[in-house]
Amino acid sequence: MNPTLIGVIAFAFAFGGVMLGLWLRSALPKHHLDNESKDTIKVGIGLIATMTALVLGLVTASAKSSFDAVDSAVKETAVQLLALDRVLARFGPETGQIRSQLKQAVGERIDMVWPSDSSRPRALDPTIAGTAPPRVETLTDAIRSLKPHDDLQRALQTRAVDLAEGLLQARWLVIAGTETSVPTPFLIVLLFWLTVTFTSFGMFAPRNGTVIVVLFLCAMSIGGSLFLVLELDGPFDGLLRVSPDPLRFAYTHINR
Repeated sequence: MNPTLIGVIAFAFAFGGVMLGLWLRSALPKHHLDNESKDTIKVGIGLIATMTALVLGLVTASAKSSFDAVDSAVKETAVQLLALDRVLARFGPETGQIRSQLKQAVGERIDMVWPSDSSRPRALDPTIAGTAPPRVETLTDAIRSLKPHDDLQRALQTRAVDLAEGLLQARWLVIAGTETSVPTPFLIVLLFWLTVTFTSFGMFAPRNGTVIVVLFLCAMSIGGSLFLVLELDGPFDGLLRVSPDPLRFAYTHINR
């Protein structure tokens, strides 16, 4: 879902509720807005506002948790890449080609997930290959085919295989983390509650420029908050993105 579009829709529903409330204030009979009616309506709106805050808090926590999980997975992948490269370097010069292919694979993956050309689509699926990138599966098989000559090399080979298998698992964890964590029904219900709440504001607010401006800013704030939440929900797109710096750091230090 498009965060900007959802933010604009949330603003439109909220401020549209204000305008609807202002119209209802003049359209409804006077006894519908007497003190007893106001007290009852305020109690009901208070309940809706509380539920809205709870749902918005749940949605924000879910999106932030998903973003942090992907960010942590990217950092962990960078650490595993550096560790794998150093283990291969300790094994001996016969791993030179594997280390070169590992660096090539990392470079191409960075370019596919964080393309320098913003018009180019991102390729998050790890099964998608570039022109001819060595896949991690191929590198893992190459590590297994190494011929250790002593116990140290056998231990290093085992460690390298474990790290390579960990990388295979980590990339799928990253992809799984990109799935939306904000259910659409939550957003629909949230928009409905926001509209009802802002409609009540418009019904009981005095008609002057200051009140209208304040309610306008409140509606903008609600739209902005939903925009930020949904930006967090897309860790590789938009303004709030997972940084590629850890992987770029690993790329520059691999095969040195």
